Amino acid sequence: MTVGKVWLVGAGPGRADLISVKGLRLIRSCDVLLYDRLIPCELTDETKPDCEKLFVGKKPGAHVKPQDEINRLLLEYARDGKMIVRLKGGDPFLFGRGGEEMLELASAGIPFEVVPGITSAIGVLSEANIPVTHKGVATGFAIVTGHEAEGKPGTTTDWDSIAHVPTVIVLMGVKKLSYVVDQLLTRGRHPQTPAAIISNGMSTIRREYLSTLEELPALAMSQVIESPSITVIGDVVAVKHQLEAASFPSASMS
Repeated sequence: MTVGKVWLVGAGPGRADLISVKGLRLIRSCDVLLYDRLIPCELTDETKPDCEKLFVGKKPGAHVKPQDEINRLLLEYARDGKMIVRLKGGDPFLFGRGGEEMLELASAGIPFEVVPGITSAIGVLSEANIPVTHKGVATGFAIVTGHEAEGKPGTTTDWDSIAHVPTVIVLMGVKKLSYVVDQLLTRGRHPQTPAAIISNGMSTIRREYLSTLEELPALAMSQVIESPSITVIGDVVAVKHQLEAASFPSASMS
């Protein structure tokens, strides 16, 4: 029996033209495509006519298929000799559960390969003209999830360390901004630290909300902020203000 292979492919931050050349080639040639939520339809339409496509996306409170079922499907199709692309938003290893799927495949002796993608934590901020690092302003950044797995007895996030990282990027965290802000403030982060929330960052309906750290919870409550959204906290947000105050056009304009 011929065993197939699984590619864990990062689709990038939500725009079809930002996937890697290799990722697109694999989508066009695979036998089976298992794809997540927020994958542009321009990518899923690139498959060959006889490709079997399965939507296995997750959104808060509603999982089409639980992770165990996704793992089972990957093993089942691979044992049937299929070439499978597991297409994930952003990068497979950044809150994409790619590590879990990789270990499941390795344990079963299924060949696999990881194809990285541009994470939304950087790509969306680039689209909004907010650098994650900037000379003289920020020499490092941290990316944290706004919600940890339900049922945990306590947080495993090292807020003591994160509070002092120049740029803090929070994914999937609008509903828990009060908690996040409280963790940072109680550990010494300045209340007037510039901050921003970016919603639908790679779409034509992108919305940007500029604020300060202490004002973030009130901002989130006063606005209807759609998912997906990213929160960034740090002096790098002020670089956006400097750009908008400049007389020359943004380099991102085309």
